Amino acid sequence: MTTRRPVIGIATALERARYGVWDAPCALLQFSYVEAVQRAGGLVLMLPPDPALERDPDEVLEHIDGLVLAGGCDVDPAQYGQQPHPETVGLVPARDAFELALLERAIDRDLPVLCVCRGMQVLNVLRGGTLIQHLPDVLHSDEHRRQPGTFEGNEHDVELVPGSLAARSAGGERTMTKSHHHQGIGKLGDGLVVTGRSASDELVEAIELPDAGFVLGVQWHPEADPESTIIAALVDEARTRISAPARARSPSAALLSGSR
Repeated sequence: MTTRRPVIGIATALERARYGVWDAPCALLQFSYVEAVQRAGGLVLMLPPDPALERDPDEVLEHIDGLVLAGGCDVDPAQYGQQPHPETVGLVPARDAFELALLERAIDRDLPVLCVCRGMQVLNVLRGGTLIQHLPDVLHSDEHRRQPGTFEGNEHDVELVPGSLAARSAGGERTMTKSHHHQGIGKLGDGLVVTGRSASDELVEAIELPDAGFVLGVQWHPEADPESTIIAALVDEARTRISAPARARSPSAALLSGSR
């Protein structure tokens, strides 16, 4: 008997893009996310912003086994009670509203969740935290986005708390990461714990929600690194849950199984 692939929903960007003769608004997702999930044995479902799903996220969450919030544009500072910094640009409020609603309900359902870069910032904002809108103002360097538009040359080490979900997912307590961001965690959100920091400047690089089964945020881009095991850890968690007998799952996981 063949076990089906875990279905991993990935929230897409909403951006204007040019392709062929077209120049139009598009739901975008870098294919590296898709490849990383597929390498780990998962099936990707792209989730573009959808006002109906903001009101009822269960409509789609009941069809997926794990959720990824991907990197992308800055979160609107209005979501955490601030005015935009001059370097805070390219805001997409529709994406913010969709991802916040999706993430909140996914956590309620005990769905495995991985939040990447912007996604980690969305997680922090959801829990009442704030963001540093422009890291060079605080760090006095562009250490985390040395070369805009590429991950090459933006590598640095991150130290992870022993035994944490971040360390287990990364396969060790120190990992080389590919970074590309100009914002970071300010005030930490309620219930979250910091489990990873940059080795060079101690910037927060990983956060997680200990009260949940698998809710992890990483500030770097594991999808850009074929050697990274972070995304595979999410897929493995989803696979374990769908393979487990119903009586061994959490109540929310059993409800998911019954809804298929």
